[in-house]
Amino acid sequence: MRDLTRHRKTLVQERSQEINRLQKLLEGANIKLAAVAADVMGKSGRDMLEAVIQGEQDADVLAGLARGRLRAKLPDLRQALIGRVQPHHRFLLQQILAHIDFLEYSIGQVEDEVEQRLLPYEEAMTLLESIPGLQATAAAGILAEIGTDMSRFPSAKHLTSWAGVCPGSKVSAGKRLGGRTMQGDTHLQALLGEVAWAASHTKDTYLAAFYQRIARRRGKKKAVVALERKLLVIIYHMLLTKKPYNELGREYFDQIQKSHLEWHHIHRLEQLGYTVTLTPKEVA
Repeated sequence: MRDLTRHRKTLVQERSQEINRLQKLLEGANIKLAAVAADVMGKSGRDMLEAVIQGEQDADVLAGLARGRLRAKLPDLRQALIGRVQPHHRFLLQQILAHIDFLEYSIGQVEDEVEQRLLPYEEAMTLLESIPGLQATAAAGILAEIGTDMSRFPSAKHLTSWAGVCPGSKVSAGKRLGGRTMQGDTHLQALLGEVAWAASHTKDTYLAAFYQRIARRRGKKKAVVALERKLLVIIYHMLLTKKPYNELGREYFDQIQKSHLEWHHIHRLEQLGYTVTLTPKEVA
């Protein structure tokens, strides 16, 4: 299944590249459709492109093909669609659209095949999808890379080391010289990066709080890598124990910090010879 998920990713990347080529071609013809429409390959954008290929150059007619929310931007659309489309532009547009259609068809076929291959792993998929920010496509890719049998790895540290998402351990004369991550499975790292970014933007979750906590001290890039490792450790234990994700909530670290502060001050006072009893303050 790993070859299938990797092939799907290659097709998706190629589709994205073709859409970028399409946008550059349109800009070369002075058509700024991408500046107004969020998705040039949406229904409205596709209708406009097909009309351009057929020879339509009237900006009012092209803008009139807009649907839904895009119709609220008709004045901007008319300006964006005033171009200088030449015959070679139409030919290349037709070629690129045909290639995009082929890629989308191929992606659909691969996804159907992956779905069939995942039937025996329904339990593992359900477990992984319980993690905030982890969607079915990413879950399938991760399972394809690491498998479902975690007994192959003596511990979560072995898995993160194999994947290349744990800090390096370069030491000289008793001093640690660097903390760069090690080389590992680049496909798995890319998947974990996508999931980490999505998880960091979830609301009121432990994972988002973890990311923000690291980002404040060490920056966003290191926070994403730390979250990638955290996610892989969580996945390891979930697959090992067959238990779904347990959401601790965004207040988890505040509670941990409070408990640590309480312990520290009580311990210090006891060292000074005091007996400490904590009494919660009554809320008015």
